[in-house]
Amino acid sequence: MVSSVAGMSLPKFETQGSLFESLGSLAANLFSDQDRYKLFATKIWPLLARSREELAGCYVLDNGRPSVEPVVLLGVLIFQFLERVPDRQAAELVKYHLGWKLALNLDLNFKGIHHTTLSYFRERLLEKGKADLAMRIITEGLQAAGLLKKRSKQRLDSTHIIGAVARLSALECVRETLALALEELQPRLKSEQLPDFWAVVWERYVESKLDYKSSEETLRAKQRLAGEDCFRLLQWLEPLPVELREGKQLALLREVFAQQYVVKAGKVEPVKVHATGVVQNPHDPEAEWSAKGRGKHKKEWVGYKLQVAETVPQKEGQIGFITSVVTQRASESDDPGLELTLKKQEQLGLGRPREMYADGAYISAEAITEAKREGWNLVGPAQPSPGATKQPELYRIEAFDVDITQRKAVCPQGRISTECSKLTEKQTGKVTYRFEFGRQCRSCPLKQSCVSKGQPHRMIRVGALHEVLQQRRREQKTEEFKLRMHQRNGIEGTISELVRGHGMRRSRYRGFAKVDLQNQLIAAACNIKRWLEKLIKGALESLKFGSQPRFISFADLLTSLNLSLTPHRSVTAKYLFPY
Repeated sequence: MVSSVAGMSLPKFETQGSLFESLGSLAANLFSDQDRYKLFATKIWPLLARSREELAGCYVLDNGRPSVEPVVLLGVLIFQFLERVPDRQAAELVKYHLGWKLALNLDLNFKGIHHTTLSYFRERLLEKGKADLAMRIITEGLQAAGLLKKRSKQRLDSTHIIGAVARLSALECVRETLALALEELQPRLKSEQLPDFWAVVWERYVESKLDYKSSEETLRAKQRLAGEDCFRLLQWLEPLPVELREGKQLALLREVFAQQYVVKAGKVEPVKVHATGVVQNPHDPEAEWSAKGRGKHKKEWVGYKLQVAETVPQKEGQIGFITSVVTQRASESDDPGLELTLKKQEQLGLGRPREMYADGAYISAEAITEAKREGWNLVGPAQPSPGATKQPELYRIEAFDVDITQRKAVCPQGRISTECSKLTEKQTGKVTYRFEFGRQCRSCPLKQSCVSKGQPHRMIRVGALHEVLQQRRREQKTEEFKLRMHQRNGIEGTISELVRGHGMRRSRYRGFAKVDLQNQLIAAACNIKRWLEKLIKGALESLKFGSQPRFISFADLLTSLNLSLTPHRSVTAKYLFPY
């Protein structure tokens, strides 16, 4: 596929085609000035056209058969997530939908594209490291229009992305991985090179399916047998030439075997506890299992994680814009997600925000201190310190008033301890301080609520930046802080909009890189939709308060009702930015 993708040349590119004149000759009022497709053509298409030189780097300039115009293909990818359509349907709409033709500057007699062209184009973007091209173009356009400013107030939250694969059990994962490895290896070997056990394992894992109704004992035996077959195949491969024993699926088989089994004295046994980040499905090895929440609110998924940041509207009724989306592995926490978000915004030319509103998952003493050092504020509630496992009702560390500078701590009863020890870990160099209350606890009336059973007195251990957390925990109890945090709430609605309106919850593609490309396109599409909504709202308000009455034609009425004149039955009213 790589060779076929590489051998294509660029067609001649015209930023202004004859479509406007063609449509004008058919129906002058078919697209009003407030029509989304017309606004896309006048506001967004020129921005996409400026990326033509950058897109040219993905192609051979003067060799191979002519390709479809890459600027058009980039616009089609964006429209796929504006109107939530797959590749085949997008190829239909490019051919039959007048609105798409107008927006993408296509001639009326444009015969469309083959749906596989979109897949090849996505591969080109990934190969050249241009997954965020669309998001970058729209961000620059919003900045030029004065709608997205540097160092603006922002809010941040994360959500989960379900991978385009099924969640498999450990046995299913091993069997499927082994089947893929056998299918990869089989064309490379001649019949006389096959090992004596080949027919058995081929029938067992490629031609046969697992019986899910088997007893638990039978499934455990099958899991052990699969491990033995993996081990036998991998040992047989060791003396073979590199071109035979190395391959994508064979490398994955070695990884899965190491994750699922241990070999002791030549005997293969399944592991009892799996590490974080093990392969869940060989068809997308980068999709990880993760979970969040507890009880009935607990969510489990196999896939990825996404950080979403957007501007905070200064006034009610104003529209905010997404500043960045960052794809993470599902098992990664929000703490590094904050730093990745800031780096992404630096790449997009937005710099650090003036204020960033986030929930407790992003808040730590280090993060607050680093933000202040860089000249911006990280606003969010600090999480409570962990309580005692056996006695969770005991006073936590935040009940103590700690002054590290003075090496002093005051307990909830008001008793002071100056017995402070500075501790430094040899391996990491991390510094902590330990305060001990000795005689102060002997006659204390709160001893049962403070000191663990079996302990003579209370001891607390805090980090070097504990005073930063202590100040934030006090601050977050005030009404002023709670009122400020209302500015964060809108990010929940944005995530809902991305999920329901643009399909962000489920990935269409497999692999981290392709999922990240999807997320970047969705963010760009959402910003475009919001931008056009703002333009439409402004235009309608000017008409509302204008002195001249406006005649509304039948074509304008169709447009206002989100209807489109089209000769193809599968193109309906839902394809006008439905969210």
